[in-house]
Amino acid sequence: MTAPSSSIATRKGGRWIEQWDPEDETFWKETGEKVAHRNLFFSVLSEHIGFSIWTLWSVLVLFMGPEYGLTPADKFFIISMATLVGAIVRVPYTFAVARFGGRNWTIIAATMLLVPTIAAFVVMEPGTSFGTFLVCAMLAGVGGGNFASSMTNINSFFPLRKKGWALGLNAGGGNIGVPVVQLIGLAVIGANGGPRLLLGIYIPLIVVAAVLGALYMDNITSVKNDTGAAREAVKDPHTWIMSFLYIGTFGSFIGYSFAFGLVLQTQFGRTPLESAYVTFIGPLLGSLIRPVGGWLADKYGGARITLWNFVGMGAATAVIVVASMEKSLALFTTAFIVLFVLSGLGNGSTYKMIPGIFQAKAAAKGLTGEDAASYGRRLSGASMGLIGAVGAVGGLGINLAFRQSFLSVGSGTGAFVAFLAFYGACFAVTWAVYLRRPAASPSTATTAAETKTQLSYAEV
Repeated sequence: MTAPSSSIATRKGGRWIEQWDPEDETFWKETGEKVAHRNLFFSVLSEHIGFSIWTLWSVLVLFMGPEYGLTPADKFFIISMATLVGAIVRVPYTFAVARFGGRNWTIIAATMLLVPTIAAFVVMEPGTSFGTFLVCAMLAGVGGGNFASSMTNINSFFPLRKKGWALGLNAGGGNIGVPVVQLIGLAVIGANGGPRLLLGIYIPLIVVAAVLGALYMDNITSVKNDTGAAREAVKDPHTWIMSFLYIGTFGSFIGYSFAFGLVLQTQFGRTPLESAYVTFIGPLLGSLIRPVGGWLADKYGGARITLWNFVGMGAATAVIVVASMEKSLALFTTAFIVLFVLSGLGNGSTYKMIPGIFQAKAAAKGLTGEDAASYGRRLSGASMGLIGAVGAVGGLGINLAFRQSFLSVGSGTGAFVAFLAFYGACFAVTWAVYLRRPAASPSTATTAAETKTQLSYAEV
């Protein structure tokens, strides 16, 4: 087995690894693990800054006082458009890894973050039109695509037995970009600085992420866009079932990350500084616990962790509804932070389920060894981008639900009632599809195969 240094050939466009087999334990211990961890670290850095730029407008709207002439509904619409674009670009970003190489695309994607950041720096002042702010927020959506390309890239570097931990760490490190930009925003507001100071901090950080990606990351030659796998993933019902569940976990995380500060300002009359003091706590804890969700899923099964996580999310949401009706800021804030934590935990467990599901399907087809691993990688890699994109659209739904709730009843209570019902539906789907035991005595060979697959899903 060749060492990584000898298996990386210089080509036009950067460093390429010609041989990569993480499922081979000898290769993994001798060469693969070190290379994979190095790429994971710099992938997390770039994705982290991408998340910060994507959710930048959740902070910028806190600076936009009456002199900007925007209503709360206008602000919710601005952050909704950033969420929408971030969800849409996840699909092409997923395929870009194979087209350009994971390292090369990381450099391109990081550099693209300069566009929305510089644009916001230029226009961020009273008197700028609502439409201009809207366009700048939509440009910031490119930061949401970094997640999809980073997850697709890292999925190729790690063996199945390590994917829950690696993908959880990769996503969690990226998600921390949300509370970090909010913490920096808090520091800027506390220092009586303006929004341009916040933007000026991120411009050099973007350049650093792009340069470090160029210096230390690798492309894997064997990673190819498989249009057949993409078509198969689109047709597979589990892709759409997992998309639905991911709306409940990641959609909640990103939607609440955008909206939390605005909800505190609008419903409880908090000042920008008062909102900023607590806005970052939920996203921070939710990001930190995401790798724990992946680890728990590796140990106990993603479906089981996801099921009980939705129970917890429903309970926290019920408390929020009560706190909202009683106008209890302390209870509302505490329960909201708990909901953030659970959404982060669920992010890790649901994403771990994806490769496990397709591995179970491979076993049901009678595939073993490298054939089974290859099938699982093909289908899970193809489905991850779509699942991530649909999940992020859930964030758009949350922001639009808040907007409509405040327009209709003057509070977010109506939106939280709808979220509670949705978490109940997610619980039911998780149990029915992945944990409910099938009939004990199948009567046909087809049913026997389906039974074997169903039993395997309980372990994903």
